[in-house]
Amino acid sequence: MDVYGKLRKRIETKKAVITVVGLGYVGLPMALEFSKKGFKVNGLDADLNRVKKLNKGRSYINDIPEMEISKAIKSGGLKVTTNSNVLQDSDAVIVCVPTPLGKTHKPDLSFIIDSSKTVSQHLRRGQVVVFESTTYPGTTKEVILPILQKSGLKVGEDFYLAFSPERIDPGNSKYNFTNIPKLIGGITEKGTKLSEKLYSYVVKKTISLSSTEAAEVTKLLENTFRIVNIGLINEFAHLCHKLNINVWEVIKAAETKPFGFMPFYPGPGVGGHCIPADPMYLSWKARRVGFETKMIDLAAKVNRNVPGHIVERIEEILEANGKKIKNSKILIIGITFKKDVNDLRESPALDIMDILCKKKALLTYNDPYIFGFSLKGTKKKSSKLTKTLIKGQDLVVVVTDHSSVDYKLISDNAKAIFDTRNVFEKNKIKTKNVIKL
Repeated sequence: MDVYGKLRKRIETKKAVITVVGLGYVGLPMALEFSKKGFKVNGLDADLNRVKKLNKGRSYINDIPEMEISKAIKSGGLKVTTNSNVLQDSDAVIVCVPTPLGKTHKPDLSFIIDSSKTVSQHLRRGQVVVFESTTYPGTTKEVILPILQKSGLKVGEDFYLAFSPERIDPGNSKYNFTNIPKLIGGITEKGTKLSEKLYSYVVKKTISLSSTEAAEVTKLLENTFRIVNIGLINEFAHLCHKLNINVWEVIKAAETKPFGFMPFYPGPGVGGHCIPADPMYLSWKARRVGFETKMIDLAAKVNRNVPGHIVERIEEILEANGKKIKNSKILIIGITFKKDVNDLRESPALDIMDILCKKKALLTYNDPYIFGFSLKGTKKKSSKLTKTLIKGQDLVVVVTDHSSVDYKLISDNAKAIFDTRNVFEKNKIKTKNVIKL
């Protein structure tokens, strides 16, 4: 039996050993799911503290209960380590490492390159390697493949390579790793087929694409669609404020049209790993081939400016109440990038707080998921939400609308509230002291 046939049979009989590289919000749920389905799984991560937590059965991701981790570890179905030697005995390697933006908004492929080098050092005949890290079209073929082939092995003959973009939405209780269709594009047709067979055990639907480039750019299209529409509605909300029109009423009204409209909602800005970064990967690649992505670049600029607009609105509200922003007491409710997650990456709340600090406002924050963090070198701690705390503030600003926050307590005790998420209306809390975005 040839290399392809042997590897496919190992996958089909669940004898294949799978190593997931990167145990973040993408890699960890995937590793657990393969373990549940009877595969022997290794979790490889460079973060020793993360590995120690997992080995103790502790979770650092809201969506994953600790009982699930403990069960997988104790059964031996999942072994987590920082030792890359586990790659040698693996039949399938799935890489889920970060792809952030650099300071000048250029793609930072350092994690992809480092992991590719590590995989290459342990690469052997009869392995399939899949990358899930969001990146610009051409990365798999132009960056990853040359590094892997330095091992002396040939793609399509000795090993197989594919790209399958992650589509995880942290905090989404309806859609998770298993019920979101999995896109797969291989360097070779056999690479695509092997990857499809592998993922078919843990996801309900797989979709094959003609190339790695098609798979790479599809993910970028998905998040470009979002950044453009979010940019549009954020700009529209700013205009509605100038026109003294309730933007939330307008969106609700437009939503009654049964065709040709999809609701997007304004907020304090965009955050997380995907929306702020992914379209910039596409924009960067476009410039490399002499194309200008005008809509993407403009939408990104609009969204980057939103935290500044939020602070302008805060100043307006304070001035209307006879206050200057300097020395005003401001309570920020929610600082993660989206509701019900413990993720601060690219959170607009951090930009808002940074601007307010520079303007000498007296800041306090409450977030049930972030007990403490560092803001530009200054340590901040979450304050317990009490009547006394709320009554002592000049303004309460809802930045992230976590479900567990007692908004009625805020409504009953705040002098003034700036609601950037329309959470009071959504929770049907009637109050006269709320100013909407």
